[in-house]
Amino acid sequence: MITTMKKLILSVLLLLSVSVLLAQSKLETFLKGQPEIKSVEEISGNDFFTATYKVMIEQAIDHDNPENGTFLQRVFIADKSADAPVVFITEGYSGAYAGIPRYINELSPMLGANQVCVEHRFFGESWPDPVDWDELTVQNAAADQHKVAQLLKKYYTGKWISTGISKGGQTVVYHRWLFPDDVDASVAYVCPLNFGVEDGRHEPFIANVPGTPELRQRIVDFQLEILKNRETLLPKLDSLCRQKNYTFRINMNEVLDYCVLEYPFALWQWGNMIDQIPEKDAGLDALFQHLMIVSGPSYFAVEGQESIKSFFVQAARELGYYGYDTKPFQDYLSIKSARNYLETIFLPADLRIKYNRKTAKQVEKFIKKTNAKILFIYGEWDPWSASGFEVPQKENFLKIVKPKGSHATRIKNLPDDQKLQVKEKLEKWLDMEVSID
Repeated sequence: MITTMKKLILSVLLLLSVSVLLAQSKLETFLKGQPEIKSVEEISGNDFFTATYKVMIEQAIDHDNPENGTFLQRVFIADKSADAPVVFITEGYSGAYAGIPRYINELSPMLGANQVCVEHRFFGESWPDPVDWDELTVQNAAADQHKVAQLLKKYYTGKWISTGISKGGQTVVYHRWLFPDDVDASVAYVCPLNFGVEDGRHEPFIANVPGTPELRQRIVDFQLEILKNRETLLPKLDSLCRQKNYTFRINMNEVLDYCVLEYPFALWQWGNMIDQIPEKDAGLDALFQHLMIVSGPSYFAVEGQESIKSFFVQAARELGYYGYDTKPFQDYLSIKSARNYLETIFLPADLRIKYNRKTAKQVEKFIKKTNAKILFIYGEWDPWSASGFEVPQKENFLKIVKPKGSHATRIKNLPDDQKLQVKEKLEKWLDMEVSID
């Protein structure tokens, strides 16, 4: 009896193993049979999936002029089953994290879904050679994602849900604007819609919205205390930068200025050190160390910019960015103004870009007119919410703002009542059960 039961269990396990191997083999065979896919590599992935692959897909450098050459774009495909939904991550930066074995997007287990992460062009391993910055556009990036979606829809037959965080959230909406039928629904996290290189809405937001008036004043007092003690703290900053081998396009006095100006944005963006702001009498060492943790010089260093330099090109051209309020500190700054700091500090040498406001205005118009199924998620105290999408009251839109939330706001850390809203909306949109713990 026991022997028979063991044989039965072994037979079932063997059948399950064979089924998994056949599914893997079927997907791998499909991927290797697509002429646009130039390499297929199975990698270790999260156990939620049956197999995970890193593939390199050939893309046109300029989709309007495909004869101008191609490059290879990195895409990670984590497979559940051919008929399961697909979580389509339209990454705004490098997609390297999707190659980490433990990685899983929060939507994948909620939907029982496959997972496809598309690395953004001009990031990570997805670079043309030579680099032509003129081809780093919203339109070309969306066309990259469209090609990936159309290619993989030959295999995956379930519902498609695009998603992305921050710049990736912007990418979600831009892709939806240009290719509205590629996906069935979208979840865009903490994404701005900026209307200028220095949009202008973030500075008054920081001065008036997050926390309490007393806390906001404490932040200003901290910034002033740093600047008033410039002569003492500047050698510390210079020593730290030499130790780290940082180089800059601005002088060290200006580096200190910008660390101080960036401080409240960085502090509120992540919201995890609000209760650790030192009092003015804590001593200069404590104040300096806190500044370096929250808003250190690496952000402004040439070396720190290397992996995201493409972002600053996009911000200058179409995506926009934020400015700094210098008025409370003008008596203590070494700079006369922080205007045009993006070009001064961050853009590749000798690259001059004229901002194209038309892109953001067209996307704004799209959001006003469309009834696409898009869920926007924001944190109340995240400075990026100052330029968040204005979402009309329509059946197929939902905007969730987490109370006191930061840029780290996700479905899994929403309050229960907001989780329920998300669950109900996704279930209605996708006509399936959604599991949100």
